[in-house]
Amino acid sequence: MTRIFSGIKPTGHLTLGNYLGALRQWVESDQHRAEAIFCVVDLHALTVDHDPARVRRLSRQAATLMLAAGLDPALCTLFVQSHVDEHTRLSYLLECTASDGEMRRMIQYKEKSVRERETGGSVRLSLLTYPVLMAADILAYGADEVPVGDDQAQHVELTRDLAVRFNQRYGQTFTVPRAVLPPVAARVMDLQDPTSKMGKSHAETSGIVYLLDEPDVVRRKVMRAVTDSGAEVAYDRAAKPGVTNLLELLAACTGKEPGELAAGYSSYGALKKDTADAVVELLRPVRERHAELCADPAYVDGVLRDGARRARELARPTVDAAYRAIGLLPAR
Repeated sequence: MTRIFSGIKPTGHLTLGNYLGALRQWVESDQHRAEAIFCVVDLHALTVDHDPARVRRLSRQAATLMLAAGLDPALCTLFVQSHVDEHTRLSYLLECTASDGEMRRMIQYKEKSVRERETGGSVRLSLLTYPVLMAADILAYGADEVPVGDDQAQHVELTRDLAVRFNQRYGQTFTVPRAVLPPVAARVMDLQDPTSKMGKSHAETSGIVYLLDEPDVVRRKVMRAVTDSGAEVAYDRAAKPGVTNLLELLAACTGKEPGELAAGYSSYGALKKDTADAVVELLRPVRERHAELCADPAYVDGVLRDGARRARELARPTVDAAYRAIGLLPAR
């Protein structure tokens, strides 16, 4: 059976972009068609300045929302990254395989390091090396596929390069994975800035729909979405990014094609209203299930504990094999 791995970083409240770009595909397709491994990648949240209590709170919230969205522990493995030591064990071996130049070419490092310097902060070494930890997350499990948004595709390419290089130098050890992008809404854009991704850690939140937003809040954010000059409703990312973002959201909620939807509208107002209604209904069962799970914390704890145990069983043989292959003396 195909094995897949993907994760969510707890750096902010999960958004509509996280749901449409990742979670829904995991729930509706991936956990049914493959041996699926999903992770709250909390170690990645430490690469920038953070509040420890907030990281813990958001890690639990992310896991709970993943369950609320429909991940089934009977069908997939769900756990928290820091609960499985194999991730950090393997990360160092891959740091010894990667080059400094590869790390500094990573687009997210370039962007985030500039933002850190502009705000007067220092750039942590982990911000440079975290793509290697991401590679370890994937390679430890022998994943064949990695469902990601298009902004993470470069990191999967790095993972592939490291796997091939390690295998060539030290012997066949790792499966070489491939990135899998969802066909629609792979990169959901901010409603107030449709040229930027809807990110969960942005300081400005008026254009971000969070999974736990109340329905009236969702409607207000969608109705206030930035559109474009001219009155024509057209599906054109370059010329009409605001309208295109709304059309792609509506398409993702309804299963229709954005271009076909555009032909049915003569005004931005009608498009916004239908998009708001569709998003509210899409998120309603997630919010309701999240409330139920929050009332039963022991269940969530049990899922994460069982998931971590299963993840260790899956990862340890590969990581132990990598330790032997690279030349480390086995413990006796």
